[in-house]
Order: sequence, then C-alpha cells, then structure tokens
Amino acid sequence: QVYLVESGGGLVQAGGSLRLSCAASGIIFSISVMGWYRQAPGKQRELVATITSGGNTNYADSVKGRFTISRDNAKNTVYLQMNSLKPEDTAVYYCNAQGRLMSGRFDSWGQGTQVTVSS
Repeated sequence: QVYLVESGGGLVQAGGSLRLSCAASGIIFSISVMGWYRQAPGKQRELVATITSGGNTNYADSVKGRFTISRDNAKNTVYLQMNSLKPEDTAVYYCNAQGRLMSGRFDSWGQGTQVTVSS
C-alpha cells in the first residue's frame, strides 16, 4: 500500500504563487513517475505536470513557463511550484505516483488539495 499526502494548497490572488508538496510513504521499491493533475468543478481531471525518476518533465501547455515540477527521490516527494497563477488555475490538485512495491506495481493518488485563485 502506498499513501500520498499533499500539502500547500490555499487561496491566492491572481499573479501570486503557491508551492504544493506530495510525499509518498509505504514499503516502496521504486517510483518511476510522479505527477500532478487537477480537476476544476464540472470538468474532467487533467494532467498538469509529470516527472520521471531521471528528471524528465512533461507539462500541460496551459502551465508551461509558469509551473515547475521537481522531486526529491531520497524523500519520495514531488513538488509543484506555481507562479503567475490565474483564476483558471483554480481546481483540486491531485498527486499521482507510479512505481513498484516488492509485491508488484502500484498507481496511487493523493486525496487532493484545493487551490483557489481570486481575480
């Protein structure tokens, strides 16, 4: 069993910044990909950014140049630095991790953290 605990959400004015963190815990053999997704009211969950264990990153076009994903492999933690926030970034942000346990593969989600950007 892998548990993901997110933190760092909140309310911020447009143009402001927030930093999200997500720590994975459990008897984890390896984590290949960690990422952030978001879901706004009435919309489907969408990719925000992912990062591999080797540091390769992928971003949604809507956040390129404003958001930066990073990870600390030793701590099984992923971060999302969000700058120049816009009201359309308002959503529940979910952390995702995929990898291997001693018993097999896992694909786990966090409980979500609310990000609200006021205009």
